[in-house]
Amino acid sequence: MIYVILQRNFYDMSVEKIINNWKNKSFKPVYWFEGEEEYYIDKLIDYAEHHILSEAESSFNLSVFYGKDADWAAVINACRRYPMFAERQVVLLKEAQQMRDIDKLEPYIDHPLSSTVFVVSYKEKKVDGRSKLAKLLKEKGEMFISKKMYDNQLPEWTNELVQSKGYSISQRALMLLVDHIGNDLSRIDNEIDKILVNLASRKNITEDDIEKFVGVSKEYNAFELQDALVKKDLAKAIRIIQYFEANPKAAPIQLILPSLYNFFSKTYMIFQHLGSDEKAIASVIAVNPFFVKDYMTAARNYKYEGVEAVLLLLHDYNLKSIGVNSIAQEDASLLKEMVVKMVS
Repeated sequence: MIYVILQRNFYDMSVEKIINNWKNKSFKPVYWFEGEEEYYIDKLIDYAEHHILSEAESSFNLSVFYGKDADWAAVINACRRYPMFAERQVVLLKEAQQMRDIDKLEPYIDHPLSSTVFVVSYKEKKVDGRSKLAKLLKEKGEMFISKKMYDNQLPEWTNELVQSKGYSISQRALMLLVDHIGNDLSRIDNEIDKILVNLASRKNITEDDIEKFVGVSKEYNAFELQDALVKKDLAKAIRIIQYFEANPKAAPIQLILPSLYNFFSKTYMIFQHLGSDEKAIASVIAVNPFFVKDYMTAARNYKYEGVEAVLLLLHDYNLKSIGVNSIAQEDASLLKEMVVKMVS
């Protein structure tokens, strides 16, 4: 497996620093990777497992534990062993957030063995910064906190990921992919790799590729529904919803409503900046300048009061979709009812 380190904004520089240090044979005795975004933690753990040691060294010097089943004493004993036929050994503790008595690791972290590289993944949460464990980790090892990426950062992150692999992607294909998958960096990465395998000699990902290899229609998707609503094209919006009704997994209402709310919230923001150029507006609402025209069109078609009304409708129908203040209705019925009110 080849690891490409993104050089721009969205690949955390700590990840790049850690992997580069490992490549240069510079190691801390303890590494603690925690936080909500699993993608970066998995990248680091996978590199530690497969690249710090050679294949021959791994046979004797790689130990892997899983938090749910790991005994703290067994982990410490493994860490205190000396390497065989190698300069160092690697001990991995995966899913450490599920480990009982994890604080029992403190004595080892306080006095780690220099020939052991102890790497811990602690997903979905963070260790209490006031605890003795956290203080020891900061003093004796290296901590990395993996933060969840904001949705508005996903298109640029995805675009940079594609470029880092030596390819390009059209803007509509990019939005189609991101809107379909949402904030799941690992799945975005995997789907891109799947597409690239099928591109043959081509270097650009198109909408047709997204439709064929990811399985999302380029005509009937959340992005096209948004486009229909921006243009107040009710007939197109209803056709798309009917497609969703026949294909429930294509775009669940739980993904559609937040996406629309995010779009119209940004549209609401630009009314204070309508005299500004598109680049300035893109900066204010944190989107790619390519998409500013869509927000400007929505602002013209709905006006200030209309966008306010749309946001209230989206909030109301989000509650209805989970059964609040509403009798049970199919998702498609709720969407049809909502878009009729929005457009009218």
